[in-house]
Amino acid sequence: MNIPQIFIFLGRAGSGKGTQAELLVKKLGLIYIGSGELLRARAETKDFTGQKTAVTLNSGALCPSTLIFMLWINRLEEIKQKQGDDFPGIIFDGSPRQLDEALLLDEALRWYEWDKNIKVLLIDISRQEAFSRLTKRRICQGCGQVIPYVGHYKNIEKCDKCGGELDVRADDTKEAINLRLDLFEQEVQPVVEFYEKKGLLVKINGEQSIEDVHKEILEKIK
Repeated sequence: MNIPQIFIFLGRAGSGKGTQAELLVKKLGLIYIGSGELLRARAETKDFTGQKTAVTLNSGALCPSTLIFMLWINRLEEIKQKQGDDFPGIIFDGSPRQLDEALLLDEALRWYEWDKNIKVLLIDISRQEAFSRLTKRRICQGCGQVIPYVGHYKNIEKCDKCGGELDVRADDTKEAINLRLDLFEQEVQPVVEFYEKKGLLVKINGEQSIEDVHKEILEKIK
């Protein structure tokens, strides 16, 4: 019987967890679930929740756990319907971001019978490094790719995927960045400690090149 591998990526904003999640998806053929991506898609709708989600995201604050959980369940149900258990696994990028979300995700994974093969990867960078990266990263105006301020990406002037113009993300103001970093200390750190006590946490040095972070991940998840 196949047991899908569940990876949960945690880390400060700017740690590169999204980039590393994408690399692991390509390497292992995993299904990607990014709460930020799900929320941004929800923010595109014009109903009350969509509009309030957009305002919340632009302010740098966290959306409520009830909304996050609803989006997860919809996606997990879709995967179960289409794939059953016959797939390599799932990556959760940047979630859970609060302790109650971690407990809800535990329940959801048990419900879908995907709770037997879980690893939580903490892409670990300092607050100072996170702030430096976030104030300097850019986003492509064409395809939406986020260009991190790390490695060779520091020097590119056009998007390396579509050639589009690069600009600062609307939500990367210094005030919003500091709020996100404060929220990590207050809300996400207890999640890290929760998974560490369960013996599921794998710490990765995020203050390396993208390639070296990826290499360390592959070595530690064998």
